[in-house]
This record gives sequence, structure tokens and C-alpha cells, in this order.
Amino acid sequence: MAQPQEIAGRYRIERRLGAGGMSTVFLAQDTVLERPVAVKLLAEHLADDEAFVERFQREALSAARLQHPNIVQVFDYGLDASSHRHFIVMEFVDGPSCADLLRDRKRLDIEEAVRIVRDACHGLDYAHRAGVVHRDVKPGNLLVAADSGTTKLADFGIAKAAEQTRITQVGSVLGTAAYLSPEQAHGDEAGPRSDTYSLGVCAYQLLTGRLPHEYGSLTELALKQRDEPVEPISELRPAVPLQLDLAIRVSLERDPADRYDSALEFAQALEAGLHGHETVATQRLAAAGPATDATRALAPATDATRALPTRQRPPTAPRPPAEREAATPGPKAAKRSARQRRWGQFLALLAVLLVIAAVAVALLSSSGGDNGISPVDGNDVQQQIDGIEQFLRDNTQ
Repeated sequence: MAQPQEIAGRYRIERRLGAGGMSTVFLAQDTVLERPVAVKLLAEHLADDEAFVERFQREALSAARLQHPNIVQVFDYGLDASSHRHFIVMEFVDGPSCADLLRDRKRLDIEEAVRIVRDACHGLDYAHRAGVVHRDVKPGNLLVAADSGTTKLADFGIAKAAEQTRITQVGSVLGTAAYLSPEQAHGDEAGPRSDTYSLGVCAYQLLTGRLPHEYGSLTELALKQRDEPVEPISELRPAVPLQLDLAIRVSLERDPADRYDSALEFAQALEAGLHGHETVATQRLAAAGPATDATRALAPATDATRALPTRQRPPTAPRPPAEREAATPGPKAAKRSARQRRWGQFLALLAVLLVIAAVAVALLSSSGGDNGISPVDGNDVQQQIDGIEQFLRDNTQ
């Protein structure tokens, strides 16, 4: 079907902005309010899927409830009668996505990256408190307004309200695999902490120019998330403060319980880490989780960290002097031990030689006298072996 020129008798299509598997996004002009908007049209092959259309409409309603400076606003949705295409009308953000920035610059300035991710945290925190989980946080959905530098989270069109009944089939996953949380990669339900993980992957990539886990398949990604630690950001980019490195890697913990309680906590940890400080949340999670290079390299304990529960080994009682003396070998014992080790090595070598001699005897005995060699008397050989063993016993007491 040809590209429609107008949607719902109101939105005049100007040009295409992007396309995905489920929809195509166009820049359009709202002829009623005289402003630019972004119009997302549902893919034609999905228009006849009633279950998918119902999900599309529910998610549009969920997204329309969200009104926050760091979230792309949804203005309208419906079915265009002329093209029979379902659509969502959204705020148009005139500026690049983080995917565009990474493609052009490989990695971002440290302060710029923190500002982008911090803004996204505030948008996610608002959405989560409204009961909406994004489920597809990735650089392509982080839009940076050219005029203000504000970051806006886009594409809540494939998000779903957390309180709604699950519509997708068990085991299915949405979004780009590289940014999926471990629980999403295993087909489990995504929650707010899944969004935090995905945003942590974005933060890692914005600062390093690479992903926390390189992978060739979803299975390989899941195995690496389970088995391989994330390489510290400060090793890939030494200019990144250790506290900022830790703040991001806490968001990348495999177990959701080991991540931040909210996206707002993540934002606070990012801001503090940028200036070389920690937050109570970062300290708590670092103390509860496994030790990392970042936690070991952090500044000495503060009053806050000393008050945190930490796992310590029980104190070991000192041993009595008599036990310590008994455990410490004297000079004579050390010499005797060394002599015994030398004899042990000699005996092992001799045992090998005896085995070789026995094999040779067996071979010679079986060959008979056909080759001109007289057969060996097995009794004589055994007597010689017995004599050697007795000699060794007499001299190793």
C-alpha cells in the first residue's frame, strides 16, 4: 500500500523518520494545532491481528497517561478510515537519538552521558510509579532535544501497564536483545528493575563505546550474563571515576534484587558518582553483593559504610604457645624431612627401573633360544630384586 498523505483527516504526512518490525514513524503536521508531530503507523501485516491490535491500543492508552518532561508525549491514537491503518500521534523531538550519537561519535563525553542517562532515569521513575514498564529501553529510544539538550524516552508503544494481565505468550521477549535484562532473556516477566538494567547497558555503552557482553545469539547472551562478570568501565576508560563505574555496574547485577530499588536511586547514584561520591543505595548494594574491583578500589570506609551490614569471617582464637611450638618444625626435624623427601624420590625412580627390568625379563624369557640368547632364570632375577628391596629397607629406617 502506498504511503498515506494524511491520517485521520488532520495529520499531514511529510516524511518518514524510521521503521521497525511493527510500525513506521513519520514526521507530520498537525493541521489543527499547527505543530509538528510524529505519527506511528502499525505495520499492515499486523492490522488484521485482533489480539495485537487490542494490545497496541491498550499500550497507547497507557502511554497517553504519561506526562513528564523526560517522556515523549502521546497526543492521539485510533484507526484511520481511509488507509485502515492504526496509528499513534506523539510529540516530535527535533534531535538525534543516542543510537545516532553512538554511530557518529563511538562514545560520549562523561558528563554528557551521565546527563542523558540521568534524564532517562527520571522519566522511567515517573512511568514506573504510574504502573507502566517500558520493556524496550535502548539508545534508539533515547532522544536528545537539540534546543534544550533534554533527553526524552520514546516508544512506550510496546510497553505495557504492570497491573494488566500478561498478553504476550510465555517465553516471548520484546526489544533488542543486547539491552534485555537476564530475566527478559530467560522469558520471564519484565519489571521496573528490568528497565533499570537496560538503561545501565545504555550507560555502559555511552561511556565505553561497547556493550557489557558481546554475543552472537540470545542463548550466548544469557550464558554470559549468568557466568561472566562485566568488565569495569574504568579499565576501558580510566577517566571515568570509580564511583560512577560502580553506580552503573550495580544496575547491571544479574539478580534484580541486587539492583536499585527505583530508577530515581540510579539517577542519584549517577550524579554522585560523576563527582566521585557514593550514595547510601550504592553503598548498601555494593556491601550486600559480591566484591568487585570497583568496590575494592573505592575510598576508605566512611561513617555511612561502617554502619552498613557486611559479611565478616568469625574471629579465630589464638593457639596456645605449646601448639604453636609443636606446629613449627625444628632444625633436626627439617633435615629429617628433607632426607626423607630425597629417599622418596629415589624410591620412586627405582620402582620404575624395577618395572622396566621385569618387562625385559619377561620378553627375554618368552623369546627362548632361537635368537642365540640364553634364557634368563627368573628365580635369579627375583632374588636380585628381593635383595635390592631389603637393602633399601635397611637404609631408610
